[in-house]
Amino acid sequence: MTAPLSLAPRLDLPAASPLSEAIRASKGQALNLDAGNVAHLGGLCLQVLLAAAASWRAAGQTLRINPRSQAFEDAVAMFGLAPAQLESEGEA
Repeated sequence: MTAPLSLAPRLDLPAASPLSEAIRASKGQALNLDAGNVAHLGGLCLQVLLAAAASWRAAGQTLRINPRSQAFEDAVAMFGLAPAQLESEGEA
C-alpha cells in the first residue's frame, strides 16, 4: 500500500488536472486517498475520482478514500452516488 494521497480542500476545476496527475502517478499499486480535509467537491474532480475507481477496478487494485470529511460525503451524495462507487476493493 502506498502512502495516502491527501486531497486538496477545494476540488474544483483548477484542481482537476493536478488531481488526475497525482492519481495516475500511483497507477499499478494500491492507493488510499485522504479526503478528510475536503470542503468542496466539484463535478470535474468527481469524474476524475470515478475514472480512477474504474481504472483501479479493471486492474484488480485497491483504491480507498479514507478518511472522508462530511462535506465530501455530502457532495458525493448530492451527485447521487455512494462513496463505495469511488473505491475499488481490488482482488482478494
